[in-house]
Amino acid sequence: MGGFLPVPGQSIYGASKAAVKLLTEGLHSELTDTNVRVTVVFPGAIATNISQNSGLDAPSVEEAGDMPKFKMTLPADAARIIVDAMEKDAYRVCVGSDSKMMDRLCRLMPERAAGIIYKQMASLLG
Repeated sequence: MGGFLPVPGQSIYGASKAAVKLLTEGLHSELTDTNVRVTVVFPGAIATNISQNSGLDAPSVEEAGDMPKFKMTLPADAARIIVDAMEKDAYRVCVGSDSKMMDRLCRLMPERAAGIIYKQMASLLG
């Protein structure tokens, strides 16, 4: 989700995600009259250890157990959603209910969306 809203402590990471988003959208436009298809992917929370591996004070997927604070998408489910979207030639796909909700919210109320992410991240930032 860092490609469409700011994540405190991850500004450079988010900027690179936003650049990938724009690059992908640009490629989609440039390749319209070819056989190449491009889909923009916005993954939400996927049940991996990316947060822990990025230096945040977050429990690993194994430590969080079956009941994390919020619902995460399993990697296999994320892969299926992405491949299905690509096969349908979707322009964009949000993976996970969190990504779908934040995508809508940041379009309607960008400052409110940023505030929600800030509050979620505040406990993880050192």
